[in-house]
Amino acid sequence: MPITFFSHKISFYLKGKKSARTILLSVIRKEKKKVEKIHFVFCSDNFLLSLNKKFLKHGTLTDVITFPASPPSPLSGEIYISIPRVKENAKKFNVAFEKELLRAMVHGVLHLCGYKDKTKKQKERMRKREDYYIRTFAKMYF
Repeated sequence: MPITFFSHKISFYLKGKKSARTILLSVIRKEKKKVEKIHFVFCSDNFLLSLNKKFLKHGTLTDVITFPASPPSPLSGEIYISIPRVKENAKKFNVAFEKELLRAMVHGVLHLCGYKDKTKKQKERMRKREDYYIRTFAKMYF
């Protein structure tokens, strides 16, 4: 399988794996990319924070970190997602957990596709793409 899902030291099982995989592959096709292998790793805040500190030199909590493999095409990499952070964001933005999780997964895939989110303009572009894909494909997941 080109897209796989794992949990690291947390009790979490992704419901709707087949639908999630279909949506993510659809996003990749729409971005005119090909995929080799993408591993999603669902984890705790503490584990993601340790990765953030070690590899990105950031001392803040985050919901998703993407590590692309080289070369960038076809797409290959690891996407780490903090399940507690996604749950908190779902409450904060008053959306279903599954929708927020899908947004985090799409966000990670968009990073592999070359999107950045360091500047305000980049963040706006990334959010527009996320919103588009959530609107377009979410009905497949929910």
